[in-house]
Amino acid sequence: MTLQTHLGTELPIIQAPMAGVQGSALTLAVSNAGGLGSLACAMLTPDALLKELQAIKAGTDRPYNLNFFCHTQPEQSSEREQAWRATLAPYYAEFGIDPETIPSGPGRAPFTAATADLIEAFNPPVVSFHFGLPDPALIARIKRWGTRILSSATTVEEALWLEAAGVDAVIAQGLEAGGHRGMFLSDDITTQTGTFALVRRIVRAVNIPVIAAGGIADAEGVAAALRLGAAGVQIGTAYLLCPEADTSAIHRAALQSPDADHTALTNVFSGRPARSIVNRLIAEQGPFCRTAPAFPLASTAVAPLRAAAEALGNGAFSSLWCGQHPPLYVDVDAASLTRALAQWVQS
Repeated sequence: MTLQTHLGTELPIIQAPMAGVQGSALTLAVSNAGGLGSLACAMLTPDALLKELQAIKAGTDRPYNLNFFCHTQPEQSSEREQAWRATLAPYYAEFGIDPETIPSGPGRAPFTAATADLIEAFNPPVVSFHFGLPDPALIARIKRWGTRILSSATTVEEALWLEAAGVDAVIAQGLEAGGHRGMFLSDDITTQTGTFALVRRIVRAVNIPVIAAGGIADAEGVAAALRLGAAGVQIGTAYLLCPEADTSAIHRAALQSPDADHTALTNVFSGRPARSIVNRLIAEQGPFCRTAPAFPLASTAVAPLRAAAEALGNGAFSSLWCGQHPPLYVDVDAASLTRALAQWVQS
């Protein structure tokens, strides 16, 4: 069975959900072009999510994907938070920021029963998860809607775990991928594998469709992944320069600069490994900083530094997510990009 048959799309192209840099406009553009547009929901409030869902319902009758995080919220530790803020103290002083005015708390929420209540009325065609899966009862509930379920695996072991848990397809997220690693059975970064090696291993191990993700940004990469047995390809970084994306001017400039050739996995932005263009914060405190609190608690203390630096026109403290293949298409709309990525694919 092809991914198109499995998900109801014309093309085996999935736009990766990218929290903070996209809304429903990108989702709609990709879905209406024949791919699977995705909406990153992890950072949306219930009201914002409802608004985006209404826009998608009004804008397409084609399949789309709602993506959620399903991490376990860590307990707040005042000692850990104080250590992290002490690490950042020289930067606060540089920008004249009073750390006592910075609130604490997570910026990303996991999928819950309340979230399921909100989205059920929209009967989403596809729901995907990052960092494993939510409670089995929630998975069973989503399946009763007739919704297809996807989730990310960064190892063969994770892929087998997801298959046993009932997902309809697994996203093989290679080490090259931009943004957060989807790893959930281990936090050992040495277990992570490049995309093409991972795809081949997972294809041999599971009996469900495998979707390649990570470092693929052009039609040649898509064709190569399909030749290795992938049923489809999920692509993120290539879409960041599309006009439908909400990518900031600073992030767009970085993606089109030589800096995009130097990325690193780092925990300094959220507390969890994620691939970003190397900037000042990563260079000086990372890529892995021992004082950074667990995901997603690290992000709150960094937020005012990001805002202050961006107000001066630089991304020294910004999470400049980027895969190990900077975007090749500049000033191309998302529909045209989707079709270009699939130019050698028979629908």
